[in-house]
Amino acid sequence: MNEKILAHFAEQAMYCDIFGSPFTAQLIRAISADYEQGGPIAALLKDWNTNPRADALALRIAGYFHHAVLVGRDPELAAHYPSSVANWTIDDIWPIARAMLEREPNTAAAFIRSAPQTNETRRSIALLAAFLNFAESWKGEIDMLEIGASAGLNLNWDLYTYKTKSWAWGAEGPVQIDTDWNGPPPPLVDINVRSRAACDLNPLDISDEAQRLQLKSYVWPDQPDRLARFDGAIALARESGVHVERADAAEWLAQKLADRADDAATIVYHSVFFQYPPRAAREAIVSAIMGAAANASERAPLVWVRLEPEAITDGVENSPRMVIDITTWPGAKRRIIGYTDGHVRAVYAQEGG
Repeated sequence: MNEKILAHFAEQAMYCDIFGSPFTAQLIRAISADYEQGGPIAALLKDWNTNPRADALALRIAGYFHHAVLVGRDPELAAHYPSSVANWTIDDIWPIARAMLEREPNTAAAFIRSAPQTNETRRSIALLAAFLNFAESWKGEIDMLEIGASAGLNLNWDLYTYKTKSWAWGAEGPVQIDTDWNGPPPPLVDINVRSRAACDLNPLDISDEAQRLQLKSYVWPDQPDRLARFDGAIALARESGVHVERADAAEWLAQKLADRADDAATIVYHSVFFQYPPRAAREAIVSAIMGAAANASERAPLVWVRLEPEAITDGVENSPRMVIDITTWPGAKRRIIGYTDGHVRAVYAQEGG
């Protein structure tokens, strides 16, 4: 029995409750109980010897069950899932899910080898706030570079419709993004995007139905608003021809920044990504940015926008907050735009951010 796995299951279930998914929380608690009792979950994880928290192990397993529902592999399970039944109960669902796992342990083992990729489009509203702060003073063209972009859904951030109680931005479109915005609104200015590019170590190809459904399986099934945003963002990305290059972020970024134009701003951005690469990879990414920063000019500024855990950005251990920040060169000026959580359910904007 791996106590770290049990501790991870308990923590992840707590976060699912906090983030508004009672179904996923209860499913993970059922998974945890089965693991502790030596059931098929224990057999599935008997050789799991890496850090379960860093691996997001609970979300891998929850994704496996949701994926089975989405692809129609178990109609009985699908009939009891939140997408089909409003008054679902975990007591009805777990025996069916457990039986499926016993029938197809190899399918489950293969599925959970891949790390979850949620590509949460709601994070775009946090990124947008930073982009707008930069665009308030920069009226020229901008080249966008996203690292850790997953399937590239947040490449289309400027095509989404943003609405909060205090401000709105963007034309009406198929992807509506809101949040509980607290504090001053960002400057509501135009942004002139000239080009956009992205990379990921393991990008999912949204033109492939199997990979689309794999991506969707990590969206919690009792959150219809997130599922609707996902479907809209997928349709828009397919229409606009979004492409994410398969590459190591540090190597890709170093090359892109070495070749960057001298007549436009370059924005490097990433969201809930930086805690996943090993330390050496993070240091290589920072080194690539710092190298390009040395050559930034008023005519071709360099901008770094992050939506990342405060533990990563500022070394605040055990902080649950995500920091939205922007650093610009020349000048190496850093501003904290605000604080939020991983799903950007609320933003606490900072004065002067």
